[in-house]
Amino acid sequence: MDDESPEPDANVASIDPGTLKRRIDDGAPVQILDVRAESEFETWRIDGERVDVVNIPYFELLDGVSEEQLERIPDGDPTVVVCAKGGSSEYVAGHLLDAGFDAVNLERGMNGWARIYEYRELDADTDATVAQYQRPSSGCMTYMVVSDGEAAVFDPLRAFVDDYVQDARAMGAEITYAVDTHVHADHVSGVRELAAETGARVVLPEPAVERGVEYDVKYETVEDGDRLTVGDVGVDVLHTPGHTSGMTSYLVDDAVLLTGDGLFTESVARPDLEGADDEAARAAAAELHDTLQSKVLPLDDDVLVAPAHFSDAATPRTDGTYVARLGNLKARMDALSMDREAFVEFILSDMPPRPANYEEIIGTNLGRRATDDEEAFELELGPNNCAASSDAMTSD
Repeated sequence: MDDESPEPDANVASIDPGTLKRRIDDGAPVQILDVRAESEFETWRIDGERVDVVNIPYFELLDGVSEEQLERIPDGDPTVVVCAKGGSSEYVAGHLLDAGFDAVNLERGMNGWARIYEYRELDADTDATVAQYQRPSSGCMTYMVVSDGEAAVFDPLRAFVDDYVQDARAMGAEITYAVDTHVHADHVSGVRELAAETGARVVLPEPAVERGVEYDVKYETVEDGDRLTVGDVGVDVLHTPGHTSGMTSYLVDDAVLLTGDGLFTESVARPDLEGADDEAARAAAAELHDTLQSKVLPLDDDVLVAPAHFSDAATPRTDGTYVARLGNLKARMDALSMDREAFVEFILSDMPPRPANYEEIIGTNLGRRATDDEEAFELELGPNNCAASSDAMTSD
């Protein structure tokens, strides 16, 4: 229960997060009553094209549901009541049942929602299997490249290391590389845990290490122009700074560009998560412009851009993956055709809030901060916010 929430009088049924996610994906109407504090609700919530969600904090519902509140609550089939961990929402769902609503409790609440992790394979011009892992609660994505019995995992999340291990085993592959594209600010990296579990070689960009990595495990560094080999395919290393000084992209078999946080399908990176002031952010934005123009945009238009995040503004392909042809991004993303000065002003003009707990997450990912699994999971709850504002990044 959440913070010793009282037991509900009614017998409350629950819906598991995976089932709720499938209903949303199928386009079914979903009605949600979110009983978390308003500040938590405003930071992140369950959303979707046909999701009707209302926030009434739990403490306002302790003594039951008033007539005025009943008029605000969406009458669903059923109405799904949501809190942080599933305790408070169970109690409120009991009140709704007593009031004649068809109500269920979201099992494990938003913490359960954050445990959803989905596997999809990219339709790419390569004989390698390139899998995209999606975490809907935060928009974080990881990639596993599999070829001829070997696998490399790019930007693994600590909370889901077991998924990568099991999936590689199911495909008859040994994980040989655990790779980070940069020092992440929105989620806790799993490269060290994945290496401990599988014996994989930890790979970090050389410029990222210069920020002060203090790992207690061996790691290797790569720099611009290097190449990794995974089974029968080559993975070229492209240093693509701007989001961070160490941001590095990986071109898989000349077909898929793993861009990390440098370029998304709906936006470009924000430049203010490493530098200490506005001038540092301005310099990083200018560097990002140069990176995109000199390293990314000259690649073949058919290359699939596969980023490490997606936002609510991103549109998935029909197969559910968040990728786009580079040529399509050139055609529809205004920022990619701007000159440097206009690009910098545009990027800095409407920056979203920084990711929650980003300094603690960076410290953890540098190895300077000891963070256990439970704390790591709590640190990364919520949206990623690693992109520049996406509302105005693409043309209609």
